[in-house]
Amino acid sequence: MRRKSKKSRRRGLRRRALRVGLWAAGLIAAFYLSCTVSLVLLRTLNPLVTGVQLQRRIEAALSPDTTYEKRQTFVHLDEIPLHVQRAVIAAEDGSFYQHGGVDWAEILIVLGEYRKSGRMRGASTISQQLVKNLFLTTHRNPVRKLLEYTLLPIAELILPKDRILELYLNVIEWGPGVYGVEAAAQYHYGVSVSALDRGRAARLAACIPAPRIWKPRRMDEYSAKILQRMRQRGW
Repeated sequence: MRRKSKKSRRRGLRRRALRVGLWAAGLIAAFYLSCTVSLVLLRTLNPLVTGVQLQRRIEAALSPDTTYEKRQTFVHLDEIPLHVQRAVIAAEDGSFYQHGGVDWAEILIVLGEYRKSGRMRGASTISQQLVKNLFLTTHRNPVRKLLEYTLLPIAELILPKDRILELYLNVIEWGPGVYGVEAAAQYHYGVSVSALDRGRAARLAACIPAPRIWKPRRMDEYSAKILQRMRQRGW
């Protein structure tokens, strides 16, 4: 009887493990399916909310000393001056229009720098950052990176490059509750994005890695590097 009981328990454990595995697989499949459908819709529709925006709203709700006010105005890519677009590309992803979502050459450079200095800087492309903003959060962990890299080919397949850039410029953070370049221009400079000159565009682009901490007026050194990169490209 004991042997049968042990065998029965093992079979029960295997069945439970199988059910858990099937549930997990179903949830993962549902997540990727929902992201894929969302990306198809995003070819023509603008997102009402993003993963990072939900994260910030939840963080504010859980912090009694924090107030949350969302500022965002969607603008089409042709309404954003070319030097603003180029400043962001020069700052975040110089090969944006050449790679297929991952800039392997830049990753190799970053790894080489890490071996020499022991310091690791980011090498995320604009496409990667868009996926993160739309569907994930800012929390750094291996699971998020895995989801980011596996969603990336789907995003690149469904969305044209110009649409990826347009969405990116309209959803990324540029301050506490500030999303998109139009809201950023108004929040930091009191003008529309169409009124930004090259210098201000570079300063805004310089804030993207830490948008809730860095301020455009303090970004003299990095904005100068961005402007230099633009000049080197004939921009």
